[in-house]
Amino acid sequence: MNATILADLGAPLIALRVLSVDYPLLPAPCISLSTVYPERLELSFHDDFGAFEAWREALGIDPLNVVHRVHRDGRTCVLGVHVDYAGAELHLIGFGTVPLVEGARSRVEVPA
Repeated sequence: MNATILADLGAPLIALRVLSVDYPLLPAPCISLSTVYPERLELSFHDDFGAFEAWREALGIDPLNVVHRVHRDGRTCVLGVHVDYAGAELHLIGFGTVPLVEGARSRVEVPA
């Protein structure tokens, strides 16, 4: 179902309000809401896995539930997990740079 009015985004907006009251001192995330996925609240962290981990730990999310992947470019690492929170589908996403081993080349630099 696509959201057509603001009230359709009620679940993620309420979850965001609860998070802001319960965890005001945690690092500020990039916040995404979508009319395409009206039940979803996405909190993303760019180049800061520490912030991702602070939120994961505060919310009591088991680290074994976190999914790790590397973008096709070979340079961007992504951590992700989702849980139900305050009636919304909460997605935590962390983006970071894959460190290069000294003398190694990224896949982008390797000729095809």
